[in-house]
Amino acid sequence: MSIPTYVSADEAVKHIKSGNRVFIHGSAATPVHLVEALQRRHWELKNVEFISITTLGDVDFNNPVHHKSFFFNSLFVSANTRSVVNSDYGDYVPIFLSQIPQLIKNGKLPVDVALIQVSPPDAHGFCSLGTSVDIARAVVDTAKYIIAQVNPNMPRTHGDGFVHISKINDLVWQESKLPEVDYSLNVKNATVQIGKNIASLIEDGATLQVGIGAIPDQVLKNLNHLKNLGLHTEMLSDGVIPLIESGIIDNSRKKLNRGKSVTSFMVGTKKLYDFVNDNPSIRVMDIGYVNDTSIIRQNPKVTAINSALELDLTGQVCADSLGTYQYSGIGGQMDFIHGASLSEGGKPIIALPSVTSSGASRIVPFLKEGAGVVTTRGHIHWVVTEFGIVDLFGKSLKQRARALISIAHPDHRESLEQAFCDRFGSYNRPAITGISERVFHG
Repeated sequence: MSIPTYVSADEAVKHIKSGNRVFIHGSAATPVHLVEALQRRHWELKNVEFISITTLGDVDFNNPVHHKSFFFNSLFVSANTRSVVNSDYGDYVPIFLSQIPQLIKNGKLPVDVALIQVSPPDAHGFCSLGTSVDIARAVVDTAKYIIAQVNPNMPRTHGDGFVHISKINDLVWQESKLPEVDYSLNVKNATVQIGKNIASLIEDGATLQVGIGAIPDQVLKNLNHLKNLGLHTEMLSDGVIPLIESGIIDNSRKKLNRGKSVTSFMVGTKKLYDFVNDNPSIRVMDIGYVNDTSIIRQNPKVTAINSALELDLTGQVCADSLGTYQYSGIGGQMDFIHGASLSEGGKPIIALPSVTSSGASRIVPFLKEGAGVVTTRGHIHWVVTEFGIVDLFGKSLKQRARALISIAHPDHRESLEQAFCDRFGSYNRPAITGISERVFHG
């Protein structure tokens, strides 16, 4: 392989023109150096559209100076894009993560320029998309022009993320630390109990999908008594490392990718990034594959753990918005909730603390006006709070309302019972003639 030629970030982004749609590689792979170089050209650009999923790193997308030049059309909203997406200078596309590659490949959302971050090329000229293959694979395969930030701190991961330098138009060398997130810090008591409650549902041989955040991390801490677990998950963080190293996660019972832990992107600490580097037991793959319901359902006992912002008494889950304010996105929740429900012995789980940080109940009579329903009441099965576990599958509206009230915070149960009476009549428990109720209190 010939020695690659590197250019400066400022030189590379000169290829971006007004009216271009520009993809920004996401999560820990966010190419901050390239984005900042592009933002420095704001004075000579107009109507440049950014698209991305979660972005991390110290980059300001809401600077008023940039508003006339850049529009952020988010496919999943993150902390550093929340303000701009909810302004006149941004928007949000409601879509399952599994279908974003389809949107890109079929030309409905074509990409003019891709800004990506990759590992240095190996002896054969192949770089790796590293921590985030997710939707980047489809973008790299279809974008008209590719600019890569080459970072020696980006792990070389196995799977679908290899990109030959001949596919990349401009290479920019930038050695910098990847953004880190540690979900084990500042954990609340409620989160610890939720983790224990969820762990009680997980069986030997289960295939795990763990979402992002402190709750999944706490679940993983409580699985040391199990064996032969599998991992097929949209994303992973540090919590999986001890389970893989100890052999508890060995992927021996999976039908697909047996012996391999499968993910699409990862966010964690340097310990995680070092762990996945050139690790053949970890496969980082296209989100169109990882989140495909027909793929998910083939593995046994898929236990999908996802979160919610709010849940109404009929089982409707709002996980992406606070009323009309777009907080995150649909993401892969429905991909895995439905996939797990079709898996033999699968358990789709929605987990949430019973109250918000201000003490308001997260289990509510009605979702906030304008709130988005991510998981419908027809798809919901298990719900877990720090006060217990209920299974809503097959239950009537009244049965599930009673079940949810039983795991709400005690301070709010009386008002929820009153809401039940206002909607359904007397709260007095009638004879149950349908599917038996399953309620466990933690």
